[in-house]
Amino acid sequence: MPASSRPEAQGALPAAPEIARLAALPVVRSALAWLRAQEAQFAVWQLEMARVSAPPFGETERARWLAERFRELDLQDVHIDDAGNVLGVYGGGGEQYVSLSAHIDTVFPAGTPLNIRQHGGRLYGPGISDNGAGVTALLATAAALRSTRLPLSTPIVFIGNVGEEGEGNLRGMRHIFCHPRWKSAIRCSVVLDGAGSDTIVAEALGSRRFEVIVRGPGGHSWSDFGTANPILVLARAIHAFAQTPVPSSPKTTFNIGVIRGGTSVNSIPESASMRVDIRSTSMLEIERLEVSLRHELEGAIAHESRAHEARSPSQRRQAGLSYEIVEIGNRPAGELDGNARILKIIRAVDAHIGNAAQIQRASTDANIPLSLGREAIAIGGGGTGGGAHTLQEWFDCNGRELGLKRILLTVLALAGVGEAKLSSLC
Repeated sequence: MPASSRPEAQGALPAAPEIARLAALPVVRSALAWLRAQEAQFAVWQLEMARVSAPPFGETERARWLAERFRELDLQDVHIDDAGNVLGVYGGGGEQYVSLSAHIDTVFPAGTPLNIRQHGGRLYGPGISDNGAGVTALLATAAALRSTRLPLSTPIVFIGNVGEEGEGNLRGMRHIFCHPRWKSAIRCSVVLDGAGSDTIVAEALGSRRFEVIVRGPGGHSWSDFGTANPILVLARAIHAFAQTPVPSSPKTTFNIGVIRGGTSVNSIPESASMRVDIRSTSMLEIERLEVSLRHELEGAIAHESRAHEARSPSQRRQAGLSYEIVEIGNRPAGELDGNARILKIIRAVDAHIGNAAQIQRASTDANIPLSLGREAIAIGGGGTGGGAHTLQEWFDCNGRELGLKRILLTVLALAGVGEAKLSSLC
């Protein structure tokens, strides 16, 4: 970013006094008071949204629901883009934007029973917290801005994005940061993901996911004994790969999460597959583990081919083994500079409101801007939640007000309140 366009170059105050000044503005106090009085509406939005199915790659109906809410809140240029993201803009006249986003997809497949309900201050049901809490906070922030007509120096683009969960592979956020309109225009990004106010995700956990498929001729367990067996190949490859050393710093992990193959106990399978997850804050470590995975798989193929020849010396046919590694996920790693303005602002906001929050490393939509060297953080939408990714998921509304105050002050500090326009509101 050119020096002239950085907030510091535009006369921005140091973070702590800037937050104190913003919080003392009558119009900002009015917006915060509005947030305190609207919990009933926030719960309605959260329950309504959770009742609209949004399985992986099937977020269309929920996107339409969110677009209608954006229009009701008078956001401008509301539209659903080619990837299925929902966008709307508050403020205008700028070439750069602050983005506030929350993913609208869930981990639950199509047809999952959505038993969404409320008991007192608690909401229950699949996706009610992840990411019902984030999307509700997105709407609450837009509504607070509309309620007070807060003038901004930099417009905010509100984004309900698709493809954050599982094999969605962050496709919604990837699309945003490849789009000609947005890729250079978004100055900084605040991602709202789940409940809580006690974390700041400023380190993007990178990951690669693979489906490994081994194929062979197959046959009968008795009459074709000795035929090369894809399951044995996978078993040997898994055993060898599991011995690969991994560092504790940068923390690096791997997991074999799914194994499939075979049709019956007396059939030599024609194919077998496994799904592998590799994670690290270092892309070099991820690449090293990928090389190890491929090496051990090739070794297992060679070993089973030799075993085939030894078990069936009278058979002249080749073992007939082959393998394929298909990448099914790739989330880039990244890390926010410790001196980044967005980090100073969120810390100053936390200090101002008396909130304790820890820097964390996680895999979120913030991976994309962070991997591009952009300023981005991921934070919760307030309240508390639990049972994420299960049918017993819940959200407690207590504490939501603190989270919303945190979000509003953060985005106002990033966008800047238009001082020259404030007098017209008085």
